[in-house]
Amino acid sequence: MFLLNTWYVAASSDELSATRPLGRRICNQPMVFWRDASGKVAATEDFCPHRGAPLSLGRVCEGKLVCGYHGLVMGCDGRTVSMPEQRVRGFPPVKAYPVIERYGFIWVWPGDAAAADPDKIHHLEWAESPEWAYGGGLYHIACDYRLMVDNLMDLTHETYVHSDSIGQPEIDEAPPATRVEGDEVITSRFMQNIKAPPFWQMAMRGNGLDDSADVDRWQVCHFVPPSHVMIEVGVALAGHGGIDAPKDKKASSIVVDFITPETDTSIHYFWGMARRFKPEDAELTATIRAGQGKVFGEDLQMLEQQQKNLLEFPGRQLLMLNIDSGGVQSRKVLERLLAAEAAASAASTAT
Repeated sequence: MFLLNTWYVAASSDELSATRPLGRRICNQPMVFWRDASGKVAATEDFCPHRGAPLSLGRVCEGKLVCGYHGLVMGCDGRTVSMPEQRVRGFPPVKAYPVIERYGFIWVWPGDAAAADPDKIHHLEWAESPEWAYGGGLYHIACDYRLMVDNLMDLTHETYVHSDSIGQPEIDEAPPATRVEGDEVITSRFMQNIKAPPFWQMAMRGNGLDDSADVDRWQVCHFVPPSHVMIEVGVALAGHGGIDAPKDKKASSIVVDFITPETDTSIHYFWGMARRFKPEDAELTATIRAGQGKVFGEDLQMLEQQQKNLLEFPGRQLLMLNIDSGGVQSRKVLERLLAAEAAASAASTAT
């Protein structure tokens, strides 16, 4: 169900302290993350080889992980280092995971460590340029990660789920267009000469624009494996070029969605918004973050109830419409990559 030989966001950088480990299950694998003496991130199985206690219940001391049960000390490579008055260096190691800190996030590779390639982490311009501001958060949601991909690749639901923030009837009236470029799926929708919904009115005011003016609005959703969705969104004063309008005529952003499977039916959802106007305005960043957090909170209830229904009626055939094309194509990409990964694993086992 999950791609394993790939990078997932495991945590934001500020979730890791110098003294406390972080436990997190990713792709059905219990992991523990901590910082070594130099501040570099390490990750291993969340399992003490002595008595099986979760290592995440311990502490970090001088860059090493100390089990909170009997004081067994673990190294970053998954090998036991020491234990008070005991000989433990001969213990077999627990699994250590490739892990990288980049763009303000901790990335982990759950699969074959020998195949881990840092260059396969997607470049995120907004995360390293002073021209951009970013604010985001994390939700735990009890749903299959593919349901969230479906949700983000079809924004028709905004009219109904988010009617008081980003939804408006014109979304239904503008048909989406979907195309596939390699492993990337792109679904776009453009609306002209409309009124901005409440969230975007707030963003327009933040950029010094008249929030009552007619606007052109766009939504361009980019799915990239394993489960990341970046959405170009915004509004521009009508007649100034829409998505290509000058910066002083629009309020535009990238909605950031890192969807990390926890189990078959739960996810860690790292959400945020990167904007390229008034990046120095911390108050605007906080206001946008709060508004976006409310929007994604509305998705949470719907997705969890959808997951419960699907589990209760596992044999039901779901109906597909043209608005579902982004999610359908994203699943096809995933199925192709999952099949290729399974074939490669089988071939490796056979040899």
